[in-house]
Amino acid sequence: MPPKKRKKISKVALITKRSIGELPRNVKLIKQLVKYLEKKKIEVLFDRNSAQIIKAKSGHNKDYLLRRADLAITLGGDGTLLKTARRLSRKKVLILGVNLGNLGFLSESVPEKLFEDLDNIFKGKYNLDRRTILRVTLYRNGKKGETYLALNDAAINQGAFARLIKLDLELDGRKVVKFKSDGLIVSTPTGSTAHSLSAGGPIVHPGIEGLIITPICPSSLSMRPIVIPDNKQLTVRVETQRREESAIIGLTLDGQDMTILRYGDKIKFRRSKRSVYLVRTKHRYYKMLRGKLHWGE
Repeated sequence: MPPKKRKKISKVALITKRSIGELPRNVKLIKQLVKYLEKKKIEVLFDRNSAQIIKAKSGHNKDYLLRRADLAITLGGDGTLLKTARRLSRKKVLILGVNLGNLGFLSESVPEKLFEDLDNIFKGKYNLDRRTILRVTLYRNGKKGETYLALNDAAINQGAFARLIKLDLELDGRKVVKFKSDGLIVSTPTGSTAHSLSAGGPIVHPGIEGLIITPICPSSLSMRPIVIPDNKQLTVRVETQRREESAIIGLTLDGQDMTILRYGDKIKFRRSKRSVYLVRTKHRYYKMLRGKLHWGE
């Protein structure tokens, strides 16, 4: 069958991990990539890291890039892709992850296959893998605070003190459960193979429309992970008060950004109206589970 007609890609943003410029082979790859795109008559937009690495005239922040680009190429690891996904605007931007790290669970390409993959992409020979984004809103003293986005997960956990915290869960305003644990992870299907999996949660195919609630080391053995429909709103109330300054309770997004929580804070989780569109040139989800997680071995 002929490839489906795709929207023309005329602007590409390069988003890189800061440290990749420390290796000469990575610098060489980025320079080759720029020449390749310019030969294709593609406008190249640089983030500040990539601009610094190849000494381009100007670099921009991710917000600027993602409002203008048709395709964002992230070079680094999953962390680089996650940071990019959290900065997405309402514009539909395609993302191609290039793994220059170790695991590369979300990334589609590697340096050895990058230009072959790009040839297929510019010919329209690719699929879009639509991924759910988690919307997280903090309420304090009855007032709405900051709203955050996460592609993988949001975790409520502790700092240095090995002491249980008490959490109260509601679903669409209805009581679900109160429990004590070291914390709680709310993840998308994409994030089911990240922190949630390490805490005993299930592997959930990214095509499933659900959210995974995974308690971290609960005091009750009957408090098990559960998958809920992603059209529901989950509310978590912090019912533990810490008096020691070092005994913090934090809300961590995708394992990267952290906000300190207080007694009585409410955190509301729901599926965002935005989505992440990952470019796929091949079908490899189960192969990835076997190869990177050694699933079933």
